[in-house]
Amino acid sequence: MTDAPGQSSKVIVTGIPLQSYPTWAEGRRQCISALKRPWTRIALGVGVTLCAVPIAQKSELELSNDALIRRASSLVTDGTYTYLSQTTYALIDALTEYTKALYILISLHQRYTALLEKRNPKEEEAVWQVIIGARAEVNKKRQDYLKYESSWASAIKLSELAAEAAYQAGADQASMTARHHIQLVQTQVQETRQLAQKAESKLAEVQLEEIRKTKQDQTVSEESNTAGSVSEAENEEYMRED
Repeated sequence: MTDAPGQSSKVIVTGIPLQSYPTWAEGRRQCISALKRPWTRIALGVGVTLCAVPIAQKSELELSNDALIRRASSLVTDGTYTYLSQTTYALIDALTEYTKALYILISLHQRYTALLEKRNPKEEEAVWQVIIGARAEVNKKRQDYLKYESSWASAIKLSELAAEAAYQAGADQASMTARHHIQLVQTQVQETRQLAQKAESKLAEVQLEEIRKTKQDQTVSEESNTAGSVSEAENEEYMRED
């Protein structure tokens, strides 16, 4: 076909210049082939078209959703393992310090009870002031271990939930490891708590003995005073008779 005079020599195919057709066709082919792959939108040339191109091709070794969930549940158990380990260490350390403070107070009460027999008010008062300070220290240590015990209990609950989640996800090894760790720290804390309870019982016994001894001394003192009063009355009566 011969171009009419004055008309452009460019042939237009569906509104696209013939010179640009190979580029447009190649871009269209790439767009179509990329529809089945992960994609993003970019411009091919200026004012030509937008198409989907792959960011990364899928690999045959890519993990399935189930595998990714199992991996995530294992990471959760790892995190709770660390949290539980740290809170367990803090609780055991606080319980140990509390137990030490209890035995210091026990020793002081025993010393005070022994002084009651010697009837040395000045020394008794000095030891009693030390006992007051030791009691304050015991109360402080008790508050510390109760604080960590609360955190430890929360860590136990989180670890149990993580172990159950791992089991539901099929991460059996992670679940078993988490449950074994829970049992282990519970045993360790229970043993340390029993030592503290033993010290508390010992303190109660010593304090009871101190109270008994104090009452006994008071009774002896009252009887002595009564005997002294009777003797004085008898002496006065004897003097009157003379």
